[in-house]
Formats: sequence, structure tokens, C-alpha cells
Amino acid sequence: MTTITDLPQGDPRLLDTDLARELLTSTELARLAYVAPDGTPRVLPMMFHFTGDEVVFATFGGAHKIAHLRARPQVAVTIDTAGDPPRVLMLRGPVTVTDVPGVVAEYIAAHERYRGPEQAAATLAEIDHPDLVMARIGLRPTWVGLLDFVTRFPGGGTAADIVRRARQ
Repeated sequence: MTTITDLPQGDPRLLDTDLARELLTSTELARLAYVAPDGTPRVLPMMFHFTGDEVVFATFGGAHKIAHLRARPQVAVTIDTAGDPPRVLMLRGPVTVTDVPGVVAEYIAAHERYRGPEQAAATLAEIDHPDLVMARIGLRPTWVGLLDFVTRFPGGGTAADIVRRARQ
């Protein structure tokens, strides 16, 4: 496994670090940011599922974000913790949006991780219908960043470097 200090910010191989894998398998919500057709930014908290190389979101057919993401597929995603020190995974890249008849498999996998198998089954029973259409939103990150506020800080350097810059 790659260590967090081996790679620069932006390197997609940061996905192979313990911290990234921890956040990608956590029950923290991801924040998906994209640009709407009017040029204004949007941020949505969403459940996600990580397949090993793709972060997958799902939404129901007809959601406005589907057309917006197809028109402008470049996104940014953050998965972070509120604890001290905070841990942050930042992802960027284009998404692929695919219409899926029925329930997106990763949608159920996300529900199982976030809410447990029993609640996931109840959700599936509630939404599964022959006319259901969902959209699968897949991100294969082209840029990956990690912050742990112990070995990796915003802007690089050490905690002392950040304090020194702040005092200039």
C-alpha cells in the first residue's frame, strides 16, 4: 500500500493509501460539486459507493443534475470527517452518466453500508418498480488530494509552515 507522504497532491495513486480507503469505505457523505447551465456552482451531499477505481453516485431519473452533469461532466468531490484532526479526500475529474432501468446496483451497496442490510432491503422494496429509471454517475478521478492535518496540510509543508505563512 502506498503511504500518504510518498505522493504529491493530485496524484491519482493517493486512492491507494490507507486514509483514502478509510474515507472511501466510511459512512461520511460525499459532497459532489458541479456547474449548472447558468454557470453557478452546485454542491450536493450524496451517498456513494466505491468500486475500487470508481466513485459511484445514483439518482432517480428526471433529476435536474442528470442533464447538468451530462452538459458539464467535470466535477469535484470531497469526503471528509469533522473530527480533530479532520481528514479530507478531494477528487476531481469527469463523470459518466448512464441511464439504468431499475435500481443502480451501487445505490443498494451504498444503502447497505450507510444504513445496514435491513434498511437497504426496505428501501429497495419501497422504490423497486417496473417503470423505475435511475442514473448511475461514475467518477474515475483524474486528480486526488488528501489532507490529514498531521503529515499533509493545505498548501503543503508542515503545521509550522502554515503558522509562519499566516504571520507574514
